[in-house]
Amino acid sequence: MSLPFAVLVVLVALLAGSLYAAAEADPYKILGVTRSASQAEIKKVYKRLAKEWHPDKNKSPEAEDMFIKITKSYEILSSEEKRSTYDRYGQTDDTQPYGQYRHRHSHFDFDEAFFNFPFNKNSRDFADGKYALHFDQYVNNVVPGSFKRPYLVKITSDWCFSCIHIEPVWKEVVQEMETLGVGIGVVDVGYERRLANYLGAHRTPSILGVINGKVTFFHYAVAKELLKQFVEDLLPQRLVEKVTDKNQLEFLNSWQEINKPHVLLFDQVPAVPLLFKLTAFAYKDYLQFGYVDQGISDTADLLKQFNINTYAPTMLVFKENIDKPADIIQAKGMKKQIIDEFMSNNKFLLVPRLVNQKLFDELCPVKQFHRRRKYCVLLLTSDEESFSPGNQAFLSFASTNTREVLRFAYVYQRHQQPLCDVLTQSKETPWFSQVVILERRNAAGKTLYKPVTAWNGSEEDQQALVDELERLHKDPSILNYDATLPELNNEFASMFIIRWVYSSYDYLTEVVDDILHNNWREMMPLVSLIFSALFILFGTVVIQAFRLNSRTTQSLFSNPCNITYTSNLVRLRPGHMNVVLVLTHASKNILLSKFAKEVYSFTGSVTLHFSFLNMDKHSEWMHSLLEYAQEALRHDAHDDHQAANRRADYTGYVMALNGHKKYLCLFRPVYTGEDADAKSSEDESGSYRSRSVSTLQIHHKLDRLGLWMERLMEGTLPRYYVPAWPGLDKITPGK
Repeated sequence: MSLPFAVLVVLVALLAGSLYAAAEADPYKILGVTRSASQAEIKKVYKRLAKEWHPDKNKSPEAEDMFIKITKSYEILSSEEKRSTYDRYGQTDDTQPYGQYRHRHSHFDFDEAFFNFPFNKNSRDFADGKYALHFDQYVNNVVPGSFKRPYLVKITSDWCFSCIHIEPVWKEVVQEMETLGVGIGVVDVGYERRLANYLGAHRTPSILGVINGKVTFFHYAVAKELLKQFVEDLLPQRLVEKVTDKNQLEFLNSWQEINKPHVLLFDQVPAVPLLFKLTAFAYKDYLQFGYVDQGISDTADLLKQFNINTYAPTMLVFKENIDKPADIIQAKGMKKQIIDEFMSNNKFLLVPRLVNQKLFDELCPVKQFHRRRKYCVLLLTSDEESFSPGNQAFLSFASTNTREVLRFAYVYQRHQQPLCDVLTQSKETPWFSQVVILERRNAAGKTLYKPVTAWNGSEEDQQALVDELERLHKDPSILNYDATLPELNNEFASMFIIRWVYSSYDYLTEVVDDILHNNWREMMPLVSLIFSALFILFGTVVIQAFRLNSRTTQSLFSNPCNITYTSNLVRLRPGHMNVVLVLTHASKNILLSKFAKEVYSFTGSVTLHFSFLNMDKHSEWMHSLLEYAQEALRHDAHDDHQAANRRADYTGYVMALNGHKKYLCLFRPVYTGEDADAKSSEDESGSYRSRSVSTLQIHHKLDRLGLWMERLMEGTLPRYYVPAWPGLDKITPGK
């Protein structure tokens, strides 16, 4: 009987332990919210607790485990599906004891860590190579593309253990985000250290977002719901307006003021779907977006007015007629491709107003020989009340005479006076409306056109326009006038201040967030920007992130020279190098400005220090040092006379000095070959030589320094070893 009793005791203990663990792991208790708490309440509590228990801020021993519990609890409760499953069964499919999960700073299980460990780039799980980013790709593709969609970028490396732990979550998030239109990128610091430094990512793994050219770091635990929320938070505010019965007329009636069609999405979820927000961001220059929540009583009249089927999401586009949608789609699972096609087909009003040159270029493109011709039927009119009937008649005419080759538009004379002066033949006063048919011939403004008729919207005017369009269809040569059109005024330029205020607010919010979460190294891009502004404004020698105080930045050898000489060169730590620009007093400002731009992307390296050497003061030291680099100098000299001239001017040279190993790498100025007879070639260190240097401009001397710096970081530059650095007797600060 003793054995069964012992077994019973063990079972009871195990059951009690399980109940205790379950109670301890209750996400509601961890977050301190009730089971009836709303999503907004849960999110607010999570943000407060996450900041309070973040391991980077809270140094208590239990902070890390508590932060993991908080994050996992929020991941469960922020998902309606997972929350419902937990409420019903007390656990979710992916629930695991919190104690078995560890933050990236903790130890990890041996077998888990080394299972399929990616020792090389080709064996990496989840084909990161598909999304691999290079520096040029980022600058030329990602940054411009980020003005139409946000990018989610992971910073990783082959030997990063923590990177393996986030891989399953990253894979799941990427698969979902990519289908919604979010750009994906992966930067391997082992292959793209320059890009990682440029982005300000100094540890792996890191995840960041790029939108409108700005970089924002993800600071929380890598969980699917948190990453989705991060992408959503990247998007600007005020992209989508919540529309109800009370404000629907105000929303739709603004089409004339903002000169855009309006899109309304009807759906049953209270929050605006992320796909719709991403669409609004992509088409923000063309369309105005609103969202109608079908689940609230304040939208009942809207649903009835437009006969909305509540069983599937519905999207309506309104143009000039706000009582009847111009287009409609309805589907249970709206895909990005369908929505994009829908938006592209409805980017413009039926008769849009030409408010800037960009819109004119899109509506009335320059003639292309490989495409069908496009003609613009343009109404030159006014926004005064007396012109309203004629304007409305032109809209009605356009709606009944739609053709693929025709595009109807109008301009207000008082906003686009230069354009109207060119196209209007009559100079009579008072001014009257007129219709013009035109075809643009080149981007410089050359246009063929024909004034059709004075326009007041009468039946005679409409018939005259119909006749001219028929003639145009048969004989394009009826456009017998030519002119060079001026660039259109930007009528929305005054709104720039408002957009600037909104952008500044968003930027300051991000800066405050960065200050709260980032370490000093991640703040270096902002610090560098501030120092660059000071450099430009005040003309002082400020090269950001150079780790030099204001006294040593003056020169490699400033007073007291024995102290700076020793600290900047002789006693530089192993593995560190001093990159020294050689200049004169006359070329100082130009070369320092160019130098700062060329080496900016390398300032994140802790092993590089930057200085300059004034040849007017320290020529003797320079000559003594280069005695050990005669092999490099001989590449530049073709005769004794040229050698003598070249030795006299080292302006624009850059030396990388390794004080510990006693060697230097030498960059010689780029000779641009502006002289037509000059012949240039590239030597092994990446610099150019030319038979004629008389046309060399100072600001071109460092044109290829960036490439030389890349080879310096790769260790492929020739090294010229010195038996000993020139002594202090060679330093001549008194000159």
